[in-house]
Amino acid sequence: MPAVADLVSTRRGRRRAGASATRTRRMATYAPRHSPSAFSTPASTTLFRRLTWEGTVPLEIRVDPKELPANSDRGLECYYIQAPRVSYLPLLVPEIKRYLHDVVFDEAAARLIKEEDWWFESEEGNLLKWHWPIGLIYDNHTISQSARPNAVPSVFTPLRLILHLVSPPTEKLLLSPSAEACKQAFMGQLKEADFIRWGNTKRMTGLRKAEQDGLWEGIKEHNFDEYWRVASKITPTTVPTRSNSPPPPPSSTSLHTRPPSADPGSGGGPDRDGAASVRNVPVRIYLPDGPVLQDLVPPVLDDGSMHTLAGFLTTRLPLLFPAPDSGKSNLAYAIIQGVPAPPEAEMAWLGACMAGADGWVNVCVGLLREGARYP
Repeated sequence: MPAVADLVSTRRGRRRAGASATRTRRMATYAPRHSPSAFSTPASTTLFRRLTWEGTVPLEIRVDPKELPANSDRGLECYYIQAPRVSYLPLLVPEIKRYLHDVVFDEAAARLIKEEDWWFESEEGNLLKWHWPIGLIYDNHTISQSARPNAVPSVFTPLRLILHLVSPPTEKLLLSPSAEACKQAFMGQLKEADFIRWGNTKRMTGLRKAEQDGLWEGIKEHNFDEYWRVASKITPTTVPTRSNSPPPPPSSTSLHTRPPSADPGSGGGPDRDGAASVRNVPVRIYLPDGPVLQDLVPPVLDDGSMHTLAGFLTTRLPLLFPAPDSGKSNLAYAIIQGVPAPPEAEMAWLGACMAGADGWVNVCVGLLREGARYP
């Protein structure tokens, strides 16, 4: 479904009553979703990866009124944006800053405001984890709301954030929420995911510095092709067996298809890079207002069957997701990348197609009210 954000911007010096400019971002509309399969074609793999990449969430960012400089235009300090799920809050700061300088602050205040002092809170007063992807922040807020009394699950309302301009709580932020610190945190997550998948970080450390920087530039510029040009070298493929697949013609070479020789020490094995051949899928479970759970998640079970999301959740959270033969109903729901996750989805497929740009499959678990269904 197309995502549209109306961003109202009025230039100082040209402002007159009722004057506004509307900037619209349009998302492409893609084909309907089909049931995931471990044997997806490369085209469908790219489709799901692009759908994940192009996902956005609505944000309402309001400057704390107590921190607005004198002579600011009050009533205009609220900024709306349809932000990419794969992006990060520090990457939105330059755009927010331009808006505030053009519309809200006067010239004297604009010179005194220090961008490095900015930090974000939720409307409820919770400090936001700036090093989390924006989509994960949104989903985590959604499931936290499900634990509130009389809450109605919804994925369509804007996430309301408070932007503070001064006094960052350095003891809680640990690091300054700058774009450079965010890049370092992002690269650290990629390396950890790489190790969990393959048992080493050879794929990440084997990348040239320009390639590693290209991953982050793809995030900054929200450029799918630039990101996946490099990410395809470290991410497993959903093609089951390379040796059984004829090579593509030269004219159809994909940016997202990795030759076996691209991996350090590759022997060109038929299924060496397959999603079912990884040691474990990088997965984290997020609970409402609770801890983040991380466990080793093999793509294939001991009996040779594919590990599914339903089986994983039943094993890890049996009280919320009882076994099918127990006769009990689920007390919770799972969302991945903002959508209800089908229980029959294979963990290997999720790791290859629905992981975030940092390589992790983030499973957010919300609570169901009695008799309720999600969404």
